[in-house]
Amino acid sequence: MNKILILGGTGFVGTHLCEKVTRLAWRATVPTRRRAAAQHLWMLPPLDLFEVDVHDEAALTRLLAGHDAVVNLVGILHGSESAFARVHELLPQKLVRACAATGVRRIVHVSALGAALDAPSMYLRSKARGEEVLRGADLDLTVLRPSVVFGREDRFLNLFARLQRVFPVMPLAGSTAKFQPVWVQDVATAILRCLQERRHIGQTYEACGPQVLTLKELVQIAGRLAGCERPVIPLSPALGRLQALLMAALPGEPLISRDNLDSMTVDSIASGLLPGLQALDIAPTALSAIAPSYLHAPGLEDELLAMRRTAGRT
Repeated sequence: MNKILILGGTGFVGTHLCEKVTRLAWRATVPTRRRAAAQHLWMLPPLDLFEVDVHDEAALTRLLAGHDAVVNLVGILHGSESAFARVHELLPQKLVRACAATGVRRIVHVSALGAALDAPSMYLRSKARGEEVLRGADLDLTVLRPSVVFGREDRFLNLFARLQRVFPVMPLAGSTAKFQPVWVQDVATAILRCLQERRHIGQTYEACGPQVLTLKELVQIAGRLAGCERPVIPLSPALGRLQALLMAALPGEPLISRDNLDSMTVDSIASGLLPGLQALDIAPTALSAIAPSYLHAPGLEDELLAMRRTAGRT
């Protein structure tokens, strides 16, 4: 494998994947809507950044030409039925046609745990339809289905830590929903393993960590590690949907949507019907081994930096 196109390479998982790819001395191409927003990748050789809209099929086809494989990490968590369709279904359709036009056959597609055509949420149904599009094409496909992904830059545990620094209590919808959090580095490694060995072609892997935790437990862990744990007040389904409706009316991306609540009615845990990270020779890393390193009490980071400076002078 010499040259990889990474769609969604500027995002959370994509950034970690890019770092790993460059260590292998593979050439990676990363499209971005705004080059200025990808400054964190500028210093990674041999990485080629292009300012392009991947939803422009002609541009996507030109971009894909000459590559050995493509990784699709593009996804959204919030939106309308049409927004989910555009990202999770129409983009895979365009990718299939671009592969046919350029002769690129190898695809690693990152979907979501719980994706199913009869799933309760628009998000999970659109993810399943995107998988179906790719499976129906004559391609060398591998699908990864991760649970919620955690890591230093995540928008999950960090969000709950920030909220607890502001609010005295945490009213929480979907508090009993179960997750099997997976470390971002394990997901990035899994993508590389899929690319490195042809035996993974045709497989679907569930990318899950070793711990099953409820949303309430995850919120409590985030607060405790950040030094600001607040009482969690579980909301009934009706109150939870009301809360999501009110949040959706606020400007910007909502913290939680009604579709997110629908997704959480299906536990995001391994089904046991598909191979997991162990089949990729990866021992999943526990949340408890990583989260304390970035969800810490205010002031601790300054103390650590001061200690490092002092050590550097001795």
